[in-house]
Amino acid sequence: MAIILRLDRVMADRKMSLNELSERVGVSNVNLSKLKTGKVSAIRFSTLEAICSVLDCQPGDILEYVKDTQ
Repeated sequence: MAIILRLDRVMADRKMSLNELSERVGVSNVNLSKLKTGKVSAIRFSTLEAICSVLDCQPGDILEYVKDTQ
């Protein structure tokens, strides 16, 4: 099982930089960068809610479940 993070794609669709999203969400650039590159194992619902609010998207636009093929 794998959860794929698509934050970079949604940000590109909205033409929003990491710095702008960081300022508007209130989360550090470092933490958003880790989220964007998939180097996190958890995300707070409050952070996810803030990101979705700023990017005007749904959590499913950012998170994708990919079933193992084994």
